[in-house]
Formats: sequence, C-alpha cells, structure tokens
Amino acid sequence: MNLPPRLYSVLEAMNFVTPTPIQSKAIPAAFSGRDLVGCAQTGTGKTAAFCIPILVRLAEREDQTALILAPTRELAVQIHKVVEQLGAAFPELSSVLLIGGAPMPPQVRALKKNPRIIVATPGRLLDHLQQGTASVSAVGFLVLDEADRMLDMGFAPQLARIRSYLPATRQTFFFSATFPESIRATAVQFLKNPLVVTAGPASRPIAKIRQSVIETTLEKKNDVLLDELGTRDGSVLIFTRTRRRTDRIARYLSRFGHSVARIHGDRNQSQRDSAIREFRSGSVRILVATDIAARGLDIPKIAHVINYDLPQLPEDYVHRIGRTARAGADGASLSLVLPEDRTQWRRIASLCAPPASPAGFGQKASARAGS
Repeated sequence: MNLPPRLYSVLEAMNFVTPTPIQSKAIPAAFSGRDLVGCAQTGTGKTAAFCIPILVRLAEREDQTALILAPTRELAVQIHKVVEQLGAAFPELSSVLLIGGAPMPPQVRALKKNPRIIVATPGRLLDHLQQGTASVSAVGFLVLDEADRMLDMGFAPQLARIRSYLPATRQTFFFSATFPESIRATAVQFLKNPLVVTAGPASRPIAKIRQSVIETTLEKKNDVLLDELGTRDGSVLIFTRTRRRTDRIARYLSRFGHSVARIHGDRNQSQRDSAIREFRSGSVRILVATDIAARGLDIPKIAHVINYDLPQLPEDYVHRIGRTARAGADGASLSLVLPEDRTQWRRIASLCAPPASPAGFGQKASARAGS
C-alpha cells in the first residue's frame, strides 16, 4: 500500500499484520483522491480503513484538517481511540473528541489548540459551530461512519446544517455495513462521483454468526429468555426496543441472580461508560441495551447477541448481531419472535438472505484502486 515506514511499528503494535478485505480495497481507493463509499460487514476493520489514509494525507498537507462524524457517543469514542493509536506514528497530528453528555469547557480548550482531526457526534459539533468554538473551514477529509444511520431522518437536518459550514472542495468517505435505498438520495448530496468498494455481501451478517430464532408469546417471553441464558456460556448482549424496557429487563434479570449492566439514551455519559467498562472487563456478564449499542460497540469476544425485541428497521438487525463474531471469532445470535413480529421477521430474513451490493452510488473502484 506504499504506507510511510513510520506507520509500520504502530500497525504491528496494534496487531495489524494482514489487511482485512475492506482495508485492502478501501485504503488504496482512498489514496486516489476520489470520494469513496465503503461497504463491509461489521467487525471487519472499517475504522482503520479510513483512518490510515486520512492520517497519511494530513501529514502531507499541513493546511488541511479532517472531520469524522458518528451517530453515537460510543462509536465516536471508539473511533477516537483508533485515531489516537494510529496517530502515535504522527505526533504532529492532534485530535479532539466532541460528544454530548461530556462537559463543554475541556472540549473548548482542546479546540483552541487547533486539532487536525475532529471526531464528533453531529449534535455536539453543531453546538460548537454555532457558538464559534469550532471551525471546519479547513476540512479536506470528511467521514460519515455508519453512514446509513447518519443519513436517516433523525440526523439529516443536523448534517445539512453542518454541510453549510464545510468547504465545497473536500474528499468524502461513507462507511457502513448496510446502505438501504432510502438514504441514497441524501447521500448524493455529499458525494461526487464516488468509488464504491465492497467486501463481502452488503446487508448480510458474517457467516461465523450462528443465527437462531424462537417463536414465543408475550406471556412466555421472559421465561424463554431466562432459559436461554441458563444454557449459554459467555457474555451476552441483549437488545430491547425502548429505554423503559431496557430498565425493566435489567431489573428482572438481576432479581434472578444475573450480573447485568444497561445503557440507553436516558443514561448520562458517565453511566454509559461505566456500563460498557463493566461489560468489557467481564465484571458483569450481561449488557441490556437499546439500539445505541448496535453500532460502534467493539467489545472482543461477545459470545451471544439476543434480540429480546426485533429492531424496527431490518438493517439494524445486521448491525445488532454484528456485535458478536468480530475479528474472525465465532458467535451466536438469537431472536425472540412473537406472533405479531412475523411480518417484521420476514422482512429481516429477506434483507439478509440475498446477496446485495451498494449499487447506485457511483462507479465501481477499478482493479488499480484495489477492488
């Protein structure tokens, strides 16, 4: 890939020896200078696929900065960690993390040092832009990670305002595991004749996840959950549909002697960080969460993902169960399906079964670009 020699020792320290398929395709394509759409299954190294070329290019172009946007605080934190790890090879490139739920003054102080890389959630970045404490006028590289979620109806207005602050000339990267048709009209507002690189079938879980489903009833659902937890070894991530249900299921499992943490949008950042830290360390076996944990929760060796409730969007099923079987490991998922869920389950099965590709974004990357 013709990377700078000073990057090699850092990659080795991070145990990056052989590039993953998406890295092999996306990194050379990114160096072409073209806008890029990268689509690959979860847990396949997409973060490094955009961080590496951005760091290399920023080291060559002292007048440019990079902006990386993520839909959740947890994902932004993890991206910033990768930026810092890879950035050890480029000490001249400083970075800042801008997320909600964290105090503003430390962020303002960090921004005054003119960091070359900003990793942010859209809402907090807008706060700084509107207050004049952040500037993106020199952004030469824009990344939307989990771009499908970033471009849905929840974030589209914020992104439109952020785009008004950005220079028209820049290189833009979109990365995600899924690219539904519904977001493509919005995507073209950011992209100019992008290269499209894919690694593995888009919108499909990786093959190492053993997927299963149990049809049950509302009255028996909690009993089924307890039975399944009793027959499974290892850590378990349980997804629920609402914040209230997350709290209720966590309390219910605790009463039966399970060690449980929980995260959802009503918990402050300190509580969310503490829950993830306990789950990551193994001090609690079970994490109950809403879909804020479906993207960006990169915890090694999550053995099982259980969909207590099916997701409202079929694409979110792919992201949810992608929290297991990461980085080549094995994993298992289970979905509890009520009679009224059958139509949604068929939609999920239809999405995951056929091969798919993010066609419609632009030209495929040429063999020279690494596809």
